[in-house]
Amino acid sequence: MSQFDRSGGVAPDGERADRIEGADPAAAPRTESRIPPAEVFAVLGNETRVETLHALLDLGGDESPVSFSELFERVDATDSANFSYHLDRLTGHFVRRRDDGYEFRAPGRKVVSAIFTGTLTERAQLGFFPADGSCHACGGDLHAWYVDDTLSIGCVDCGAIQVSYPFPAGALDGRSTDDLLDAFHHYVRHHYCLAADGVCPECAGTVETDLVRTPDEADQAVAVEHACRRCSYDLRSTVGLLLLDDADVLRFHADRGVDLSSAPFWTFDWCVSDAATTVVSEEPLRVRVTVACEGDEMRVGVDETGTVVETDGPEFDAV
Repeated sequence: MSQFDRSGGVAPDGERADRIEGADPAAAPRTESRIPPAEVFAVLGNETRVETLHALLDLGGDESPVSFSELFERVDATDSANFSYHLDRLTGHFVRRRDDGYEFRAPGRKVVSAIFTGTLTERAQLGFFPADGSCHACGGDLHAWYVDDTLSIGCVDCGAIQVSYPFPAGALDGRSTDDLLDAFHHYVRHHYCLAADGVCPECAGTVETDLVRTPDEADQAVAVEHACRRCSYDLRSTVGLLLLDDADVLRFHADRGVDLSSAPFWTFDWCVSDAATTVVSEEPLRVRVTVACEGDEMRVGVDETGTVVETDGPEFDAV
């Protein structure tokens, strides 16, 4: 199922965007217009329009154009003129009109996903169930729970939280608790790795990363902050979580038989706790994370921008 724009860079008049007179082929594309948020909600605040988006999904509008007549037959509209009015309100931002019918634009497909997968409509809860790993604070067993659209993993004994992160309710459908935790691991890991690479997991805007002091948090002296300049989406984590996709850290674990991409990140103390993080400089702020695996250790230096600046361990030369 494709969610990509298949126009191939073609401008509305049929001319390729990179051949439009006066266009700079090397320049990054810009948003030329933006619909006010209130107008977006107004467009979607109509049952016929939501039903039309649902019909477009059912008829494969994310794969190929769907004709007006096919959509009209699926929607409970009083007459074709009334239906045409509502379809026109969706066309442009949520739906694209082609010569042979209508298809989704990316915002329309995202709205459908949010509505019909439960992100906006479901209030799911799931009571305590076992989770792999042990508590970074006391070594106790872990359990997980889902409430208020957030999955949390914490200690059965002392209550310390390993991780708590928003997770769409649709993830609960058709999954065992083991499969749910596996999906959660990949979902959270993907978000933080994207942010660390400078890409907002919410809007794909530019993310800036900084190390910050956190004197208000007793169990976390230093944190990593990711902030999107476009949509103000922000993430905060331990420094260790920043290293999940670092090539040297991945290789260090792989050489010891551990696949860091699939092993639940909350099972690594250096990833969810500050205990393995040492501040080596205040101005500028720099830290060193000691990463342990199978009896060996490596040390990773991180600067104030969240960039790895040194790696030292059994198979690495000190930088």
